[in-house]
Amino acid sequence: MDIASATAFDGWIRSRFKDFNTELEELYFAKADRADVEGTGDGTKAALRDEGAGHIARIHAEPRLYEDEARSYDLLGNIGLYMAALRRHELTNPDREERSPFPVASALAQRLAAGLGVAPRFATAHVNLRNLAIGGEHKSFTRLPDELLFIEYNCLPILAYIRAADVLRRIAPLGVAHPASLALLRDAQAALKDVGRYNAELHRRLDVDRFFYNIRPYFKTYRVGRHAYRGANAGDFAAINEIDLCLGLCRVSDPGYAGIVMEKMPFLPREDQQALQAACWQQSLLDAFLEAAPAAHGHAGLRANVQAFLDVCAAHGETAAQHHELFVHRFIEVPSTRMEEKHLAQITASGPPLQALLAALEALRDRRLAVDRPGIDSRHADLAVLRAL
Repeated sequence: MDIASATAFDGWIRSRFKDFNTELEELYFAKADRADVEGTGDGTKAALRDEGAGHIARIHAEPRLYEDEARSYDLLGNIGLYMAALRRHELTNPDREERSPFPVASALAQRLAAGLGVAPRFATAHVNLRNLAIGGEHKSFTRLPDELLFIEYNCLPILAYIRAADVLRRIAPLGVAHPASLALLRDAQAALKDVGRYNAELHRRLDVDRFFYNIRPYFKTYRVGRHAYRGANAGDFAAINEIDLCLGLCRVSDPGYAGIVMEKMPFLPREDQQALQAACWQQSLLDAFLEAAPAAHGHAGLRANVQAFLDVCAAHGETAAQHHELFVHRFIEVPSTRMEEKHLAQITASGPPLQALLAALEALRDRRLAVDRPGIDSRHADLAVLRAL
């Protein structure tokens, strides 16, 4: 393809697109009802819609698109950012439509997604680990400082989770009794402690109202063609589930957890899909330690590894509890109580009603904490066996 059209679109996403959205967000934030966006900034909305549509039409007219995965995924992300902004500004809404009113953007997103094996919409990776900075500036919806902070401090914990997953997957070839496994477990714990540190910093610095009214709305469900695709989710990366499965705190034999893994697959880049699929096949460290437990009483090194493993499990559970309390509760649940009733139907990015989403997130948190409670596949009793060694 002639890359000039895609390059021009990328330049627009990095410049005027941000300017339009920033202008609109400031208008919304100044209103008495900050969630009411209809009838505000209509000229700016039209300019955003029409300029973006022009770029996309020129790319779609190309008989061939990129033939490499990285540039195709980046282009899909740019289209997705544009469509997410249209959704945010109520230029499209899946509840009042049977198909997207933007057929050319939908068709181009579907062309790219078919070759990539992913959902044809903007995903978390497009604003985190697949977000190339040019001249020190990465892509975002707006120029608002709180959004830039949000992107940075979502990227940093993801990288820390990746570090933890990487060292944990290296234990299986060595075995849980190997002396080097102790160092790997300690490295994993340190990485998870970094997750907690980054989460605490974001919690301290991010303005609740700016997040709730000016950042969260870009992560809503929107239609591509006839299908409504749920919004980008902060958990749409493989490493956190790799850790769940590698530790053994969650299992794909648990239908509830398997459903979480299957649902998120299309929203992951291909290499993340492959990493998560591989994790589903591996024996967990918890099961390996339980098999090795009879030898622990005469093996001081193995007992040290068991304790280090329990420390990693505790750190993973702590970050899950921290995220739920600091972000889900403070940044979503509490502000939603102040919204007018008419705005509550589409408050969540993932689609389901808020209370249903909260219940699902609590169940996932409790799996990671190994809470002894009904309704989940908890490893509480198995961890108790290891603690008794």
